[in-house]
Amino acid sequence: MKSRKNPYAAKLKKSVTMRLGEDVVGYFKNMAEEQGVPYQSLINLYLRDCVTSHRTWQATR
Repeated sequence: MKSRKNPYAAKLKKSVTMRLGEDVVGYFKNMAEEQGVPYQSLINLYLRDCVTSHRTWQATR
């Protein structure tokens, strides 16, 4: 049986380019290493939680 591409795969994730602080990337890389997951997945999980929680940014002064 010949395999074929998943037609929904392109809709699952979108590749983006972001500039993040070294400290932010380091934080997620360290946490990801402790948990045994890729750091990009951990960042995605955190951002997804923000979306589902309807979390908004609040400026601190």
